[in-house]
Amino acid sequence: MIKVEVFDTTLRDGAQARGISFSVKDKIAVTQALDAFGIDYIEAGNPGSNPKDLEFFELVKSVELKHSKLVAFGSTRRKDVAPEEDQNLISLLQAGTEYVSIFGKSWDFHVTDIIKTTLENNLEMIKDTLLFLKSKGKKVIFDAEHFFDGYKNNPEYALEALKAAKDGGAEILTLCDTNGGCFPEEISRITKEVKEKLGDIKIGIHAHNDMGFGVANSIAAVEAGALQVQGTFLGYGERCGNANLSTIIANLQLKKDYELVPREKLGLLTSTARIIAEISNITIEDSMPYIGKNAFAHKGGMHIDGVSKASHSFEHINPELVGNEREFLLSEVSGRSTILEEIRRVDKDIQRDSEATAGIIERLKELEYQGYQFEGAKATFELVIRKYLGKYKPFFDLVYFDVKGNYIGKKYYSTAVVKVKVKDQIELTVAEGDGPVNALDQALRIALERFYPELKEMHLIDYKVRVLKGEENATASKVRVLIESADAKNSWTTIGVSTDIIEASWIALVDSIEYKLIQETLKRLEDFG
Repeated sequence: MIKVEVFDTTLRDGAQARGISFSVKDKIAVTQALDAFGIDYIEAGNPGSNPKDLEFFELVKSVELKHSKLVAFGSTRRKDVAPEEDQNLISLLQAGTEYVSIFGKSWDFHVTDIIKTTLENNLEMIKDTLLFLKSKGKKVIFDAEHFFDGYKNNPEYALEALKAAKDGGAEILTLCDTNGGCFPEEISRITKEVKEKLGDIKIGIHAHNDMGFGVANSIAAVEAGALQVQGTFLGYGERCGNANLSTIIANLQLKKDYELVPREKLGLLTSTARIIAEISNITIEDSMPYIGKNAFAHKGGMHIDGVSKASHSFEHINPELVGNEREFLLSEVSGRSTILEEIRRVDKDIQRDSEATAGIIERLKELEYQGYQFEGAKATFELVIRKYLGKYKPFFDLVYFDVKGNYIGKKYYSTAVVKVKVKDQIELTVAEGDGPVNALDQALRIALERFYPELKEMHLIDYKVRVLKGEENATASKVRVLIESADAKNSWTTIGVSTDIIEASWIALVDSIEYKLIQETLKRLEDFG
């Protein structure tokens, strides 16, 4: 297989995305995750413009990396400053990395109209900078900023910029589609022409996603001869983002004759993506190729039947190759076999054509018509099955609850009063929370923990609300609430639907607690044989 180097810029280019802000601790954690996955280069920041990045490069020296090489990022010297006096270059040296990446202008328009210098001086800036860094023992990757725009406008000058970097000792010349405005066929043609004209120096590709071609353009460049691909692991970055490395790696390694990460590491793709998403405080799109929750999720009955018989009939790869998993989603279109599988988790003796199976399917359709959606709330669906089969007994009864909100000073607080009955005992509790659902959650669990101490290890980790149908008065619309809860070992999701957001939240909250207590009961029964 042909080796293609992977250059991840999540910590530099990715940090320019809206809503992304890495602490030094975050940057170290991302670095360790990328290293464990087998990424070749990690561009970790710009020490010349960000003191936090300089702090990172100092602290990361104590972290042992087994595979990745850290890269510090900067620009060519300023037009009127010698390299040894340029503070940006001095900061790059202070970062202490073996590799540095330097961006320079390759579009004549940018030279004359943006940095306002002569075309010849820009070439000198490129060569001088690289010679200086090489003299200090650095290995330099040159990013030709706006290369494709520059090449289309003035190919001779764009190539001169690359030659200046090559003469300065660049290890790799990276062709940047900085504006993300090229089509794959343009990237392919120009990359081939560069390869033919510059000879035996390694070429890289740095693509942006402004037309949705970040992945396609990166692959086009690799197939045209590029041997390094730059991007961010989850595709986020400035504007529409960078080329998505998680997709590029899987595409090239599983579909083409290239190796981007060690073969034994590819199965860590999904878990690595989730680690980085968690640190970045972003949500991975469910539909993201290979790593998304929906990448191998099947809902249509015919699709499910086909996958069950021969997985490749509706899956282009085995999900285990990238560390993901197959899921059959629950809905009225899922097919009897999928629903029967869930029913048999509760009662293994239920038959496919039984009255119970038909009744549960009918109940599923009724609830989905009301706005329930069980594909993301299997815990609630299990409770529906148990209630229909008579295998459900409530652990408590609600007497009443009341929620109020008040401003204290300039801060808003919610207070919940909950009165429940457990067997013959009444429990009344009051709790404050950051919002009505938080207050209800606190009050209900305080009321029940005396009877069910196992609830102390349970906590709410996610809460989502969706308006289902607009009415003339939008505030009277029906809403669907999803609550994700977890304990030390498991997580589960429940759902509630109502025209009242508090009631919908209460339904989902009660289901979450009931599900936890049922699982604990089943575990005790199993332990006792």
